[in-house]
Amino acid sequence: MLNLERLRTLDALARHGSVSGAADGLHVTTSAVSQQMAKLEREVGQRLLAKNGRGVRLTDAGRLLADHAARILSQVELAQSDIEAQRGEVVGDVRICAFPTAARGLFPATLTSLRADHPDLTVRTRELEPEQGLRAVFRGDVDLAVVLDWSNKRLPVPGGLTKAELLDDAPDIAMPAGHPLADRDEVDLEDFADDPWVSWPEGEFCYDWLMFTLRSRGIEPRIAHLAGEHHTQLALIAAGFGVCVAPRLGRGPVPDGVRLVPVRQTMRRHVHVVWRADADRRPSVRAAVAALRAAGAGVAAGG
Repeated sequence: MLNLERLRTLDALARHGSVSGAADGLHVTTSAVSQQMAKLEREVGQRLLAKNGRGVRLTDAGRLLADHAARILSQVELAQSDIEAQRGEVVGDVRICAFPTAARGLFPATLTSLRADHPDLTVRTRELEPEQGLRAVFRGDVDLAVVLDWSNKRLPVPGGLTKAELLDDAPDIAMPAGHPLADRDEVDLEDFADDPWVSWPEGEFCYDWLMFTLRSRGIEPRIAHLAGEHHTQLALIAAGFGVCVAPRLGRGPVPDGVRLVPVRQTMRRHVHVVWRADADRRPSVRAAVAALRAAGAGVAAGG
């Protein structure tokens, strides 16, 4: 009889590609992963892992069983969804991640609503960048992810995931108060062709978007500083070290010495929530989606 938790460990190994990755995804130690795999190998009577340099790889038998494990775990998810749907109660746990400004802008209202309407539901949240959030939902590490893309650069959503729109976020350009364009009512990105930029870190979706957008308009951006937090970016702008794109969602107080000017061209961040299609019938997931959408509508109405 195959043990479900050991199949879950094998599935995590197949998805993450390493013992340490599987351990992180399952929130256990690497020793626990190795022990579970050793027990699973004894249960099936075959080697499932083989040495691969300093790491491990799945054997043919391991890949075969991992394929079955993914399907079995998907069926378990469907069964849990059906049981929850049949009971009709919003209970248990739901795990939500979001990129930082969405976490700041949407989570307080979302959590307040869920606590008031569904007191028996435990909600756990964390911050993840959009591409990390998609992977976490796909792997089953979280139930929902709040992600974003831009009007001119979409974020591909893998098959098997469902998406719902939350709001559109219109960013501004942040510049020092003494900048020559600080008194404008609107600006174009081309107006800043010669300015140094403060950007998100390399490799993040919004950094790639900024480079793509500026280059598509004939601007080779001069990236002077990289900062993951918008508050850090705005602090650098206040000190006179460049300009940056400043989305409105979760922005918070703007430092003295910073001027925010809307961009004339249509430029929008589209904020979505995604979840696994096989969890669509879970009342807890539906309740969380509804609360996020209500929070998004509140932000849009206030903006």
